[in-house]
Amino acid sequence: MKLYMKQKVFSWVDRFTIRDADENDCYFVEGEFFTWGKKLHLYDVGGSEVAFIRQKLWSFLPRSFVYVDGEQAAEIVKEFTFLKPRYRIEGPGWEVSGDLWGHNYEISERGESIVCVHKAWFTWGDSYELDIRREGDEVKALAVVLAIDCVMDQAAATASS
Repeated sequence: MKLYMKQKVFSWVDRFTIRDADENDCYFVEGEFFTWGKKLHLYDVGGSEVAFIRQKLWSFLPRSFVYVDGEQAAEIVKEFTFLKPRYRIEGPGWEVSGDLWGHNYEISERGESIVCVHKAWFTWGDSYELDIRREGDEVKALAVVLAIDCVMDQAAATASS
């Protein structure tokens, strides 16, 4: 299943829609405005929360937690490296490989692809194509990709200040 995520450029709060290949709304993402650390809520088209992403504060290495149906499903940790960013996904046993700076990477489990992420260039705002290979992991995969994006945003903000 392919999903398309386009984030808004000028927005005080993260708020965007995730659509399928036919441009039908599938999920809605909404961030919290006045919080310590980034917090994102993922809603289905019916308005029910299906996942929650919370950034951990006061951590040596950036990390975020993913909750699906109220239970922690994954923890994303940015590992200490000098050249290329590397992330570890604790919980489901998933691995991240590829070009994370270029937003072209894959998440897999024991060699089986779960989701491939590709950034669309020359668009207004950040636009991503997510090719989710395992339907049962759709919400978790989407939430993990959002969490990685949060950690990368935090790392970019820290580097530029």
